[in-house]
Amino acid sequence: MHCYIQCVDLQDWSNLSDDELFERNISQLNLKLYGSELEPLIDELYIELSQKGLTFFPPCFVGDEWFCPVGIPAIFIPFFLTHDRLRRLERKMILEVEGDTKQWFMRLMRHEAGHAYSFAYRLNRKKKWQQNFGLASTKETDTYRPRPYSRSYVLHLDDWYAQSHPDEDFAETFAVWLTPDLDWRERYRGWNALRKLEYVDELMQSIAGKQPVHQPKFRASEFNFLDVKLKDFYAQKRQLYEESYPDFYDKDLRRIFSGSPGESGNAKASRTLKSHRRQILSSVCLWTNEKKYTVNQLLAKLIKRCDELELHVKSGDVAFPLHVTSYITTLVMNYLFTGKFKRSK
Repeated sequence: MHCYIQCVDLQDWSNLSDDELFERNISQLNLKLYGSELEPLIDELYIELSQKGLTFFPPCFVGDEWFCPVGIPAIFIPFFLTHDRLRRLERKMILEVEGDTKQWFMRLMRHEAGHAYSFAYRLNRKKKWQQNFGLASTKETDTYRPRPYSRSYVLHLDDWYAQSHPDEDFAETFAVWLTPDLDWRERYRGWNALRKLEYVDELMQSIAGKQPVHQPKFRASEFNFLDVKLKDFYAQKRQLYEESYPDFYDKDLRRIFSGSPGESGNAKASRTLKSHRRQILSSVCLWTNEKKYTVNQLLAKLIKRCDELELHVKSGDVAFPLHVTSYITTLVMNYLFTGKFKRSK
């Protein structure tokens, strides 16, 4: 079994410097899945599907990110996974490479296969599907407010992704159901999510051995979005994810913690934040009505960054607790209204 994509020669661009590579158009790098180290992993997905009695193997293509086009039963895999040189660049620019280990890659493939199956068999039109997962027509948003301890959803990808949309709930449930050697009945015993898993099991048995009812013709080139220079691609991507970068809060933190490391009486900012942690949490949660879990995650990130920057509190700065509490309250209020802790400038 092989992914359905043309095999083309790879140009020798892997030895270019970052600056030189940034000027290259991604679509002209002649990237391919067939013949790359990804091919056996794609085949592994097909084997997992066949072992469940399923006969539809979603075609795979090179794209700008992990996704399955709405209504199109196909999987697009990020271009940077096709070559080690591009993986290194992705890690440098974004700090991580989504899907760069076999386990992570297969988790994402099973998730996207869930979307492909939903489209190929038009599963989300079924009444029982909607009773279990909701209406697929529900408007998608860039942000969602997960309940970390909810047992109504499976746990597969990070950030409680099943809670973001009915389509994602199904794809995540499908992925858990498909995972080899996972006893999902035992893993989710006592969870409301078990009902969804049992429904997916019943649903897949009903289509086992059957061909898709919906396989529209399409051009992969209409969905790969790779006709762009690498420098422009990463400029857009960094702007989208800039809140994830370590230096995102640096300017604000340096204003609050302006003490010199070598000056007598100055205390480490991280240690001082930890000592006031409970007080800060209580105050911020009281006035924002936000859960302590979310505020604590933000506070942990700030404490870690203060350590990395070796920031200190000025000796005798009695206004420090007020400044920190006000700052974090502002971040949380931004989060409540925009889905982000801090507005871009």
